[in-house]
Amino acid sequence: MNVIVNGEVATIKANTLAELVSHYELDDQLVVTEVDGEIIDREHWTHFELTEGQRIELVHFVGGG
Repeated sequence: MNVIVNGEVATIKANTLAELVSHYELDDQLVVTEVDGEIIDREHWTHFELTEGQRIELVHFVGGG
C-alpha cells in the first residue's frame, strides 16, 4: 500500500503502526507517531491498522548536547 511517511510517498508492507516503526528500525521508546494529524499513543500501535494514503509522521528523538 502507498502512504506518506515524513512527507514522502512510501510503498509499505506493514499493516500496523507497530510494524511500520519496526520496518524503519526505530527505537519505539524514542519515537512519537502522528497519523493524519493525530498523535497515536504507543499502547495503540499494535492495533492501529494503516490504510492507503494516510499521512504518517515518525518523530525520532536523539540525545546530544
